[in-house]
Amino acid sequence: MELYIDTANLDEIKQAHDMGVLDGVTTNPSLIAKEGIDYAKRLAEICEVVDGPVSAEVIATDYKGMMKEGRDRAKIADNIVVKLPCTVDGLRACKELSDEGTRTNLTLCFQPLQAMLVAKAGAFLVSPFIGRLDDIGEEGMALIRQIRAIYDNYGFETMILAASIRHPMHVVECALVGCDVATVPFKVIQQMMNHPLTDSGLAKFVADYKKAFGG
Repeated sequence: MELYIDTANLDEIKQAHDMGVLDGVTTNPSLIAKEGIDYAKRLAEICEVVDGPVSAEVIATDYKGMMKEGRDRAKIADNIVVKLPCTVDGLRACKELSDEGTRTNLTLCFQPLQAMLVAKAGAFLVSPFIGRLDDIGEEGMALIRQIRAIYDNYGFETMILAASIRHPMHVVECALVGCDVATVPFKVIQQMMNHPLTDSGLAKFVADYKKAFGG
């Protein structure tokens, strides 16, 4: 399973990249607004750090606006993936941009039929939101399992990118059901390598060695 970081913070991206396990980056208008920086400038900076796919979301909600923004975003770097919403206009833009050779990520996916249609339109990625479904009493992972089954049934090449991941167990569950990608906040990436028994075991090894040999 590929691992992306979900942030627009350049320091977090650099730290995750330095771990040697980062495959890509996802951003959105809310994350960019949090950074208070020009969107295109930050995307270009991210693409200088990361070679893998960098999802750049459009702000427009209409087809023509999405097409203009999408084409502009795609010019920033070769690894830009244009991020579009799972709406009718987003589906149309997905089809046209995909036909032009631009990779797309269809975001805010909350039901399997959305995922099926965007795959038929040629999406590179689809982003079902796990945590937001959990928040309203639905099971986010059930959606991942449904999409996985549909894509496997019909040989769709669109990759499933699990989004709105809140904790490490979401990542474990995604890996177990065969998600292609998980995009996670930097905090979760850090938590993935933490375990109290690792810490206590390492401390004991060091203490035992020092007791026997000094130092």
